Amino acid sequence: MADATLPHDVAVAHGHGGEFEAPLFGAYSKKVGMWLFLASDSLTFGALLFAFSYNRIYTAWPTPFGKDSIINATVMTACLLSSSLTMVMAVFAAQRHDKTWTRNWLLATMAFGTAFIVLHGMEWSKLIGEGLTLPGFPKPARQAEGEFAKISSGVPQFAATFFGLTAMHMLHVTIGVIYLGAVALRKWFLPILGALWLAGYFLIPSDNVFHYGIQALLIGLIVLSVILFLKPKDYDAHDVEVAGLYWHFVDLVWMFIFPLVYLMSTKI
Repeated sequence: MADATLPHDVAVAHGHGGEFEAPLFGAYSKKVGMWLFLASDSLTFGALLFAFSYNRIYTAWPTPFGKDSIINATVMTACLLSSSLTMVMAVFAAQRHDKTWTRNWLLATMAFGTAFIVLHGMEWSKLIGEGLTLPGFPKPARQAEGEFAKISSGVPQFAATFFGLTAMHMLHVTIGVIYLGAVALRKWFLPILGALWLAGYFLIPSDNVFHYGIQALLIGLIVLSVILFLKPKDYDAHDVEVAGLYWHFVDLVWMFIFPLVYLMSTKI
């Protein structure tokens, strides 16, 4: 019993486990926990990517995306690639115990992630306005009856798999931005998140799908409030590294979605 309460460095030096013995593969428990979460999350994205690929192979798949959509998706990809770089810089700064630049790089990562969400929201709004919709989705007051409307009625699998896959990814990016906001700003992020939710709720038109999607910010605000008030702390280099693992996973998933969903469904 005495060995179980030894400090980690003393216990290791004497060949004992110790209270703070490193877990699986010598990694700390937070990293192992994130690895396990990402492994399970990859199954969800894998199923969605398989569904999209299966439908594309065995269905008369439309190619509705044109030059504008590809340019917008390319800019979104550049935002995520840039955010991966700033996230790496945040991890390096945290390992140097440079709190100022850790926060600055995290804020830069959040800015790129937010730009991705905004651009993706604009793309969704444009497609829905042109007729690409699903049953149950709020429809704009003036909806076009062009090619996208014909696709929605003729090949409903396209809208279902497109919105399902990209919505899941957009939700993960949103969660990532909220996650990084908590690590970078802690309780100071709560009023910012609340203000963003209020602005989105009152400024986004009621016939826009994101009028309902903005509630993800409200859920994030409630969850963060519970976490930050029950266990306030200064996040260390390990916390930043774990957040980086999540962010890089989200970026990696987009590297599959961009060519599969956009480049392989384009007229160009």
